[in-house]
Amino acid sequence: MADMSEFLHAVKEAIEASKNIPKDDLIFTYNGVTYPTATCDFDTFKALETFETREDDVMLAAYPKCGSNWTAMILHSIVHAVHNKHPSAFIPMIEFKAPNKFEKLKADSSPRVLSTHFHYDNIPKTFFEKKVKILLVFRNPKDTAVSLFHFYNSNPILPNYNSFDDFFPDFMSGNVVWGSYFDHAAVWNNYLDKDTILLMTFEDMKEDLAGSIKKISDFFSMPLTEEQVKLIADKATFKSMKENSKNTHGEMGTAIFRKGEVGDWKNYFSEAQSQEIDAEFEKRLSGTKLGKCLKYDIYCKW
Repeated sequence: MADMSEFLHAVKEAIEASKNIPKDDLIFTYNGVTYPTATCDFDTFKALETFETREDDVMLAAYPKCGSNWTAMILHSIVHAVHNKHPSAFIPMIEFKAPNKFEKLKADSSPRVLSTHFHYDNIPKTFFEKKVKILLVFRNPKDTAVSLFHFYNSNPILPNYNSFDDFFPDFMSGNVVWGSYFDHAAVWNNYLDKDTILLMTFEDMKEDLAGSIKKISDFFSMPLTEEQVKLIADKATFKSMKENSKNTHGEMGTAIFRKGEVGDWKNYFSEAQSQEIDAEFEKRLSGTKLGKCLKYDIYCKW
């Protein structure tokens, strides 16, 4: 794909373009889901319908603010360690627009690291037909909501909210970019028994980063030595990534890497909001495989 300078230039262009977009037009709707106008468009979505996947593609799927940039860096590091393939950039989501994007992806050597925030139903069917292995990353919904709220307010390509109280109803109704957290989670839960999908949670990765890296590398049949695991883990701490974010993500670095904590939701949620999301979790995910992996009682109760 593009080299890092081209990627950073694309980030800068998206930010500059957003300055000329009226506030009401910063997002658009496609098939009932909202997306950022500065980074997504209809033409790219249309082109994805005929996108050619490869069986050895390394795919990451995550709802926004569940740790996708963090995990993408880990995937690039694994590919580099095993295949000596230098990450040319943190390749944007497959749904992000970019000049000659698909021509460059076609020319990119294998294995390619690809990622998406798409709902399961909107991921191009070729990924499933080719049985591409997919790393699925989720985070507890309360911390996800807080992180997405701050992402809106620190990201020039998205509208701002006056307060978390204003943001919360939109999060719960799915009136946010890439749609409803619970819709994403409920559908993915139906496919977790497939051997082509590995579920990791933000919380488990925080608790045991080295173990998570080993699990991911084994899933993609890219075994690492203990030394390689340690090197990748040292580079993939949140502190390290935040400090280097200006170099890796340009002006978007501060918006993407904020705190990276577990439990920050307690500083924002009211009792009523906490109970509302508890009820939604109970209705949509309680007793499911994904629900159990999220360890809701540990991470989402006062």
